[in-house]
Amino acid sequence: QVQPVESGGGLTQIGGALRLSCVASEGTFRTYAVAWFRQAPGKEREFGAGFSRTGGYRNYADSVKGRFTISRDNAQRAVSLQMNDLKPEDTAVYYCAADRTIITSSLYDASQYDYWGQGTQVTVSS
Repeated sequence: QVQPVESGGGLTQIGGALRLSCVASEGTFRTYAVAWFRQAPGKEREFGAGFSRTGGYRNYADSVKGRFTISRDNAQRAVSLQMNDLKPEDTAVYYCAADRTIITSSLYDASQYDYWGQGTQVTVSS
């Protein structure tokens, strides 16, 4: 089992950048699909970006495509989310999630993930 732990959130202005990190506090993310979700106040949790279990496939939500980049380190212990050109609508709590059995076509589905971090707040001021 892994326990994702997020860090790197904060406050920035429109057009700014932040880098989020998700570390496996126990073990590694090897053989796990890992994804970033976000939840704004009063809204449902939504998919942002994710890696398949093999790491060979990455997927992005249309709302972040071209601005966000998900990556993982060679040791498979951390997954990062580089967020550029941030907008006020990116303001949310960002969660890292991991799962060992999820299929690639379900990467976007929050209900399929067994392991979640505590979340980190990202605020983009207008």
